[in-house]
Amino acid sequence: MYVLDSSAFINEYHTDEQIATIPLVREELEDEAAYRFDALEGSGMHLHIPEDNTVERIERAAGETGDLAELSETDIRLIAAAFELDSRLVTDDYAMQNVAEKLDVAVEVIARDGISEQRDWLFQCAGCGREFDENRDRCPVCGSSLSRKNPA
Repeated sequence: MYVLDSSAFINEYHTDEQIATIPLVREELEDEAAYRFDALEGSGMHLHIPEDNTVERIERAAGETGDLAELSETDIRLIAAAFELDSRLVTDDYAMQNVAEKLDVAVEVIARDGISEQRDWLFQCAGCGREFDENRDRCPVCGSSLSRKNPA
């Protein structure tokens, strides 16, 4: 089974495999992409609502990789659905791909190249330059904002 992100509907993704998504994806779609969603739902696409404990697990993993602030509620629930259904996640979103990779969820990309490696991001203070493993609202040393930084 393949779990489809909104980019799959926007880019007219096709597969002969069974497909699923979550109801929140429909809210992200407009015009032709929304019609495609409705048509696929009418022809048997599975709508899955992941369990709260799975969603919390995905949030923890996203926090560990440093992607949590980059992911929407829809993104987190899509990863959770693919995890629960033991499915392939279809998305072009790099943060989603990174978290999925950490959880051993298979990913298929649509219109972009996929990620080349899973990363655990660092966060660097814009003021003092200190680096932290986890994201915070402000630097605990100088109070400046933090930005996500490639660990390589």
